[in-house]
Amino acid sequence: MALRNYTFGDVYRRNAECFPDRTAFIFEGKRVTHLDYLQRVERLAGGLARLGVTPGDRVAILSQNSLEMVDLIGAVALLGAILLPVNYRLSPEEIGFVLADGAPVVVVAGDGYHDAVVALKGSLPSARHYFGVGAAHPGLLPFSQVSESGGDLPHAPFDADAGFVIIHTAAVGGRARGALLSQAGLLTAQSSVVQAWQLDERDVSLGVLPLFHVAGLGLMLTVQQAGGASVIAAKFDAGQAARDIAAEKITVMSEFAPMLGSILDQAQPGQLSSLRVVTGLDAPATIERFESEYPDARFWATFGQSETSGLATLSPYRDRPKSAGRPLFWRSMAVVDGDDRPKAAGQVGEIVMRGPAVFKGYWNLQADTAITFRNGWHHTGDMGHFDADGYLWYGGRMPEKELIKTGGENVYPAEVENAIRQHPSIADVVVIGVPDPQWGEAIKAICVLHPSRTTSADEIIDFAGGLIARYKRPKIVVFVDKLPKTTGGDIDRPAVKAAHGQA
Repeated sequence: MALRNYTFGDVYRRNAECFPDRTAFIFEGKRVTHLDYLQRVERLAGGLARLGVTPGDRVAILSQNSLEMVDLIGAVALLGAILLPVNYRLSPEEIGFVLADGAPVVVVAGDGYHDAVVALKGSLPSARHYFGVGAAHPGLLPFSQVSESGGDLPHAPFDADAGFVIIHTAAVGGRARGALLSQAGLLTAQSSVVQAWQLDERDVSLGVLPLFHVAGLGLMLTVQQAGGASVIAAKFDAGQAARDIAAEKITVMSEFAPMLGSILDQAQPGQLSSLRVVTGLDAPATIERFESEYPDARFWATFGQSETSGLATLSPYRDRPKSAGRPLFWRSMAVVDGDDRPKAAGQVGEIVMRGPAVFKGYWNLQADTAITFRNGWHHTGDMGHFDADGYLWYGGRMPEKELIKTGGENVYPAEVENAIRQHPSIADVVVIGVPDPQWGEAIKAICVLHPSRTTSADEIIDFAGGLIARYKRPKIVVFVDKLPKTTGGDIDRPAVKAAHGQA
């Protein structure tokens, strides 16, 4: 196995040998070279091993982006363990579900999330050790203690194709599903991005997306694979991002609307001139504004998801405006009908993919995995078509897997509907996405009240925000006397969208 095994540990060692003094990471003014990083993650991995962490064990972290989180990612990779990064924007109940689902043996709380983790200690029987980053907390041991405790780095072999990270995706049926990705899958997927963007050790990325997200984690690991550097931000600030781009000569960034537009608004003339690659999801007007103001840069259109180890298609936006680009290397893609028969160019169907970048499956959900992987394809649940030149044109979600994309986050209507139905005044509800100029889509709830009960839109919004992540709560709430039904008695969602599909 070791003869042909290649892991992120090999990337770290190559960078330390080839570029020992070049910067690998910058966080809040602190610089870490590639040699420093290798030494940091080896110490941390040794400390985790001393605690009993072995290949396949889950190590969870609830944190905004931080240097400690970057170190933990590297240490987990060296051990062959599995990282469980938790979306800090989730509600306490959702955070508890993700942690219980992943069953970690170690839980790390970032600064600001100590109380949230301590409150869950009694409900996580798998967890043997709890650590906190930053200020001391009586219920947590200092995270720095793990590295300081020492311990030899184990040399137990593990397969690069084994699980490396569990990323919980949007909840199709009301509960999030953990997509298990491997080191081999990520490295293979990212190698084609390195090639497409011609990345090398001189490139610097701007890490403003959260590292619990495949887009944020993927960009950092991609640039690291090339030997480059990453400027990591705890949270997005448009003015700071513009200053970082100018000061650190940022060349690459990934974003979701409205980030790029906000940076353009805050930047001084020429301040973003070092950028040569930007990718993500944004409005055509913003993309065209960016390329007009910075004609030497390119915005790259893409399609991807956690289950495809990130980017699946990628092309310069200007090559085929409004398309999602062409398939990258190491990915076979098609558009198929309901029987998985390939459809001709121009015909709409479900987007499917196979190859080494496909994830390993949903954590502890064998039935869901089998359905998703039927007939030798990963079924994305997304619709689209390829044109005669191989460019993908995105066509939305399949009706039974409809989701709302708001500011780069995926939200399934069922998850929001389940929360709103718990309000005592609500008899029924349908949640849909409606166009939003800032976020791409906004969440709209169409509600039916119980007889003689009253409530307000603001009350429903606040109520939902107490049960699910605030970004999942509806932005718009309307009340109707009844919802349209199909002949079978189900809610007629197309009819609801036709009647209420505008903000």
